[in-house]
Amino acid sequence: MTEVDTAIAVGSGHVPVLATPRLIAWLEAATVEAAAPYLRPGQTTVGISIRVDHTRASAIGTQVEVSADATPDDSGRRITFLTKAIDDTGASVGGGTIVRAVVDREHFLAANAR
Repeated sequence: MTEVDTAIAVGSGHVPVLATPRLIAWLEAATVEAAAPYLRPGQTTVGISIRVDHTRASAIGTQVEVSADATPDDSGRRITFLTKAIDDTGASVGGGTIVRAVVDREHFLAANAR
């Protein structure tokens, strides 16, 4: 974790510790990677729900590892991820549940073009 990851840098607080929005972004990135084995060509996922707890402050220089375990629903239209973040001491930094919808990338882009 560096200065660009702090609450001060991202505008979410006034202390130089890991910003909650940055933690959420890292967790979401882990879900994108974890979703890949469940997608067919032309598909992608979009986030639709996030429930994350940020339970421990992390100072600049702390290493934080994030992970996501995927559970697709029976319809193949949603994937629920159990996420977690662990620091370099083995302590939990946070985690929670993120749900992503599976969409056809081209159709999604066409439907949301401006």
